[in-house]
Amino acid sequence: MSDPFESWQEEKRSAWLYRVVAECERGTPREALFNELAQAADEQAELWLAIIMKKGGQVPTAFHPELRTRVVASLTRMFKPRAMRGILAAMKVRGMVLYTRHPPHPMPTRVDDIGKRHQSGAAGNALRAGVFGVNDGLVSNAALIYGVAGASQEASIIVLTGVAGLLAGAFSMAAGEYVSVRSQREMFEYQIGLERDELEEYPEEEAAELALIYAAKGMPLDEARRVANTLMQDPERALDTLAREELGLNPDELGSPWVAAISSFSAFTAGAALPLLPFLLSHNHALTASITLTALGLFAVGASMSLFTGRQALMSGLRMLTIGGAAGLATWFIGAWLGVTLN
Repeated sequence: MSDPFESWQEEKRSAWLYRVVAECERGTPREALFNELAQAADEQAELWLAIIMKKGGQVPTAFHPELRTRVVASLTRMFKPRAMRGILAAMKVRGMVLYTRHPPHPMPTRVDDIGKRHQSGAAGNALRAGVFGVNDGLVSNAALIYGVAGASQEASIIVLTGVAGLLAGAFSMAAGEYVSVRSQREMFEYQIGLERDELEEYPEEEAAELALIYAAKGMPLDEARRVANTLMQDPERALDTLAREELGLNPDELGSPWVAAISSFSAFTAGAALPLLPFLLSHNHALTASITLTALGLFAVGASMSLFTGRQALMSGLRMLTIGGAAGLATWFIGAWLGVTLN
């Protein structure tokens, strides 16, 4: 159970920001939606105020937005709500799902329909992250190795550089992913925890807010109310849907920081090992073999990216080969120039 005073502040902050968003949407149908959400947040704040008074706590004075809230409001007025939707969602401003760039999804007509559109997204995101992780490792370590190869033909120096580049990049990527996913997970868990408390305290008000959001997406208001009220009969399903539709969060994609870190480390390592492998095997023509292996890897990664872009695999592969080849060639010439200059 959250602290009633903090919950009162959260609702008043949300109401204040709703009105800022409504101000930005003046003259559009969304203005009325966000003004209604602001009114609903004020009413929920009154419920928390009643709980504070019932417990004999200190009655809060008039709400004054703190510096962070004023900064977010200024940025929202400057860049508009669509650009600020992630930050606004983190500030507990609901309805940000209306600003997604994807075409509106079909409105659910039964409770069983809710959440189905989210069930296949996680696997696709993981595959996409893996492909880009391999690409990062391949391009960065190949460029590093060929830069050193341009300056020095000594295999031991090239191997040492390649191994160092692989390990440094892999650990850096893993650490970055861990911090990123951990921070995102903590934010999601905090927001969902607040939503759970509110669902327990005033389910009718939560159902009314959800109905408003469905109505804003095109569902008839009576039908939206029916779906929202039916949904509230299952608390777990209700919490899942409120998180998705009101906060724009996906509980199925909170993610594990350790899994993200290990996956990032593995993908980067797999890519970075390709240009390094011929030198580790003491191949007679290690540089030629490395360039060939790297070229094949770049083309394969580019072709794999066509799965996500919808473009032709051949063109995507050639484009990636051109970009990666240009990076490797540039670093080789720079390395050769530095080698001559330093010698």
